Amino acid sequence: MTEQQRYAVIRKFPGFELRRYEPCVIAEVQVRGQFESAGSAGFRPLVSYIGGRNASGQSIAMTAPVLQEGALTTDVHAVSFVMPAGSTIDTMPAPSESNITMRALDEEWVAAAKFSGRWTEAHVATELEALRERIVAADLTAMGPPRFARYDPPWTPWFMRRNEVLIPVAAPTDGSLA
Repeated sequence: MTEQQRYAVIRKFPGFELRRYEPCVIAEVQVRGQFESAGSAGFRPLVSYIGGRNASGQSIAMTAPVLQEGALTTDVHAVSFVMPAGSTIDTMPAPSESNITMRALDEEWVAAAKFSGRWTEAHVATELEALRERIVAADLTAMGPPRFARYDPPWTPWFMRRNEVLIPVAAPTDGSLA
């Protein structure tokens, strides 16, 4: 089974989960294009990187999800792979391609809504708007741009795909959810 980015579900709300993600390292590429094609365009150089096209020729295990960040209406998107748990910037091989960057991410609180189906801009926009409304209703504060997560390979039937809309939120300061 493919390793997945590590998180703890802190609380379940109607229509979403509040999660605390562990620190991790990502390999990321910036791509230009429409929302629906950006994921595929970013996937190719990243899969090449984990397949051994890097400074040490080392293969890296595939993890899930593939992340995409950027407004639906923009033409610049960041597509990233989460590196296996326990990875650090220092332990990861340097990318051979100059358009791939490595970043360490700190622990993060995130509102996450799961959905299945096709990865269309309209579908994702609907899910994103619903999550934004649920965050407000739960009295949480959004803290950054949304990310979109794909867990399944492209040959998975559309009705079985696991997708998520993720929005970083402020960690509760009163200890009520910790």
